[in-house]
Amino acid sequence: MQIPVGKKVYFSSDNHLGAPTNEASKPRELKFVKWLDEVKEDAAAIFLLGDLFDFWFEYKHVVPKGFVRVLGKLAEIRDSGIPVYFFVGNHDLWMNDYFEKELAIPVYHRPKEFTFNNKKFFIGHGDGLGPGDKGYKRMKKVFTNPFSQWLYRWLHPDLGVPLAKHLSVKNKLISGDDDAKFLGEENEWLAQYAKRKLETQHYDYFIFGHRHLPISIEVGENSIYHNLGDWINYYTYGVFDGKTFELKEYK
Repeated sequence: MQIPVGKKVYFSSDNHLGAPTNEASKPRELKFVKWLDEVKEDAAAIFLLGDLFDFWFEYKHVVPKGFVRVLGKLAEIRDSGIPVYFFVGNHDLWMNDYFEKELAIPVYHRPKEFTFNNKKFFIGHGDGLGPGDKGYKRMKKVFTNPFSQWLYRWLHPDLGVPLAKHLSVKNKLISGDDDAKFLGEENEWLAQYAKRKLETQHYDYFIFGHRHLPISIEVGENSIYHNLGDWINYYTYGVFDGKTFELKEYK
C-alpha cells in the first residue's frame, strides 16, 4: 500500500468491550467511537489488533448482544471506502465471518505482513507467540479446536455467553491480568519473538497488542517492536504517517 500524502495508517488494540460488564464498558466504547470518528478524516487504513470485545462467539445465527455503537461506526467507515483490518485476539478468537459479511472487514487469525511506503510491517495480536506462556498455549489449542467449538455451540446462548464472560474476567490465563507488567527489554517475549523473526527476514516494524502496555523496543538494526497498549488504562494507539511510526495517547 502506498499511503497518499496527508493520510495515515492507524492501529488500535485491546478495548475489551463488555468487561467487566457491558454497562461499565460503555464509556470506553463511546470514547473509542469518538476516536474512530476523528481518525477517519485522514485514515488511509485502520488496523484493529484483537480483543475489541472481552468475549465474542459466533453461533450460526447469533452473535453477542451489544456494542452497536462501535459496530455501526466501523460499518460507516468501511462504507466510506476506508479499509479496516481485524486480527483476532485471545478474547475474540471465536470470530468467523460475521465481520466479513456484515462489515466487509477481513479477519485474520494469524500475524500477517504488510508493506506501507516500502516499510515492512509484521502485524498481529501477539498471544501465543515467543517463548513461555505454555499454559495459555495449551488452552488456546483447546479453544481453537473445531470439535471444541462445535460442542460449545450446543450450549444455548443464554447459558454460553454468561459462562464465557465470567471465565473471561476471572480466569487469569484468559484475562491476561498477570501479563500486564513490564518485564524488562531482555525478558519481553514478543521482543524476543521479533528478534528471531529478524534472523530470516527484515521488518521495519513489529506491531502487536495483547500486553496491555505501550512499549517500544529496538529489536534490530532499523527494526522496532511496538506494543499498542490498551483502551482500559492507557488509551494508546499507533499511527504511521508514511515515514515514521509513533505511539500516541488519546485524550
